Amino acid sequence: MSAHDVDYRILGDDMQFVEVELDPGESAVAEAGSMMYMTDGIALETIFGDGSSSSGRSGVMGALLGAGKRLLTGESLFMTVFTNQGRSKQHVSFAAPYPGRILAIDLQALGGELICQKDSFLCAARGVSIGIAFQRKLGVGLFGGEGFMMQRLQGDGMCFVHAGGALHQLDLAPGQTLRVDTGCLVALHPSVDYDIEYVGGIKTALFGGEGLFFVTLRGPGHVWLQSLPFSRLADRIFQAAPKAGGSRREEGSVLGALGGLFDGDNR
Repeated sequence: MSAHDVDYRILGDDMQFVEVELDPGESAVAEAGSMMYMTDGIALETIFGDGSSSSGRSGVMGALLGAGKRLLTGESLFMTVFTNQGRSKQHVSFAAPYPGRILAIDLQALGGELICQKDSFLCAARGVSIGIAFQRKLGVGLFGGEGFMMQRLQGDGMCFVHAGGALHQLDLAPGQTLRVDTGCLVALHPSVDYDIEYVGGIKTALFGGEGLFFVTLRGPGHVWLQSLPFSRLADRIFQAAPKAGGSRREEGSVLGALGGLFDGDNR
């Protein structure tokens, strides 16, 4: 069974969302909690597994396998399916979790497969399978953070992934190599060979500020990068939080001092 053929439009600038148009009987599948709004004819259902048609054909064991794949990537065991049960076109929209860009990918045009970061998947047409892509060097991958477990999207329908900050696409030539911070890699074509490498040198690892590992990509194929990984954004927010040891003192403004008076940050 082919994936449902859905239409869409991406709206917004820094905080984008995708509006999916569903014909009667068509469905979209998304991560729990990503829905922004839906019209009256849309019905939602929480399912166990990845929501692909293959899970439905293989019964309980297929659903367990799909759920197990999602559990390994750190995602929820459940996904939400949005189905048009009306007699006319209906709409459902899904919002990005933080500032960035939404990338629309036609899996059929890409050869039926895309590998992406485990937390970048937003939604897809019903029938797209969401699995896992193992990094070949298991021992290195375990310490490589985002580089170990990546999601494998397979099928012939539309899927939507989110990139933090600015989105940058590169087309690597055969044999061309690119080194990327593990958090800045959003997605890549299966033809791109990727590996996790140690930064090298204890001084560089401890004081370089770039982490212990990076991803080495080798062409040919397309690669999508993001300028603002959520992990980097979260670290900066945590470091600046007064309860975590941060302070407004460096802001050097009257507003910063006034804010400290109101929330108790008087250090």
